[in-house]
Amino acid sequence: MAKVVQFLGLFLVVAGISGTVDQLATQPFLSPVLNFVNHYVIPHMEPLQGYEVICNLSLSVVGSILVIVANRSERSEG
Repeated sequence: MAKVVQFLGLFLVVAGISGTVDQLATQPFLSPVLNFVNHYVIPHMEPLQGYEVICNLSLSVVGSILVIVANRSERSEG
């Protein structure tokens, strides 16, 4: 289970960084996959519009927290 959470956390970190890069400069690689927050979440949630960079960086922070928590739980189990 910890590996799944680690993978999800890593994906969120990469997606957050990719979304930030996409907001600051156009990113041509894997845009539909990594920039799902920019393309699907933010346009449909009015309070988030205008705060795209903050949302993407927050996504990276949440992903980092998930990776850290999964690593700690994996160590305590083993």
